Amino acid sequence: MELSLLSLFMLGVVALTQTRAGSHSMRYFHTAMSRPELGDSQFITVGYVDDQQFVRFDSSSESQRMEPRAAWMDKMDEEEPNYWEEQTQIYRKNAQIYRRNLETLRGYYNQSQGGLHTIQRMIGCEVSAEGSLRKGFYQFAYDGHDYIALHTETLSWTAADTGAENTKRKWEPEKSIAESYKAYLEKECTHWLKKYLVMGKDVLLRTDPPSARVTRHRGPDGEVSLRCRAHGFYPAEISLMWLRDGEEQLQDTEFIETRPGGDGTFQKWAAVAMAPGQEDRYSCRVQHEALAQPLSLRWEPEASSLWVIVGVTAGVLVLVTAVVAGAVILRRRNSGGKGGAYVPAADKDSAQGSDVSLTATGEAPGALELEGG
Repeated sequence: MELSLLSLFMLGVVALTQTRAGSHSMRYFHTAMSRPELGDSQFITVGYVDDQQFVRFDSSSESQRMEPRAAWMDKMDEEEPNYWEEQTQIYRKNAQIYRRNLETLRGYYNQSQGGLHTIQRMIGCEVSAEGSLRKGFYQFAYDGHDYIALHTETLSWTAADTGAENTKRKWEPEKSIAESYKAYLEKECTHWLKKYLVMGKDVLLRTDPPSARVTRHRGPDGEVSLRCRAHGFYPAEISLMWLRDGEEQLQDTEFIETRPGGDGTFQKWAAVAMAPGQEDRYSCRVQHEALAQPLSLRWEPEASSLWVIVGVTAGVLVLVTAVVAGAVILRRRNSGGKGGAYVPAADKDSAQGSDVSLTATGEAPGALELEGG
């Protein structure tokens, strides 16, 4: 598989920033964890539209209900009166299915009773600025390793190891399983993503320009580095590039991944090392969709107010652009043990007991038992 689900779940929101500007995504992350000390398991689901978490379910919570995680989801009672009750019932059932799937996968990998194990699933879609489907995602992991994924073009399953082959042998002959998920990704997922974008447009379609500055740092051995830091921007996709004498400088450059700022915006920095006295040869270029043009920043020893000046300037540039163009810039962006996951079962008995249709409220076709064929 191209991207490890472990990375997706560890990075959370950050993993959702890898899409092109103008596109939008909706993804659900499901995690089931065994709790041997309690003789039980915990099941958690979080849903994201772009970088914003909008729903959450936790089987260990007092209410065991699907709950809103974005203010704009409070409108859902008016849009879909039965939404929250339907989602709650769906995920309570899924929690039971995942509990059984943990036992199934423990058997696949000859793991002894007890021990901490996890099943993870990521499902979702990404649409272009025009609203057409760009790609769909349907992947599973077990104990932090890839397990199995759906290839929507060929309606085939990619198994990561011999354990996952058990599931592949069960699902692949039953073409209706892959077909139902493909149909969900192409129709239901995109439909609900567009609906959520309309409901949360004030948050999801906004653009906040970055404030940025360059600082100088000296290491214990006298080495010098310049750090270019941007913060307060939305959406999360941004480019920071160091240039030396106008040429892109990748060597001796250190980047950190874009990170949530804690207030609904994001932050990022890039640092470059150099010999002392060379600082004036370097500039940092900052590109973001909320900027009318890239920012070019240099280290200025006495410019203590640069942070504020750059932020104000960026805001003015965006305002001027909006007035001249008469349009709002739309935003976007995308995402131990062996592999394992929960998925649709093909046998008649298990399908009868656990095929929960979720398409009415934007989730995928039902969670089925993970049994080998």
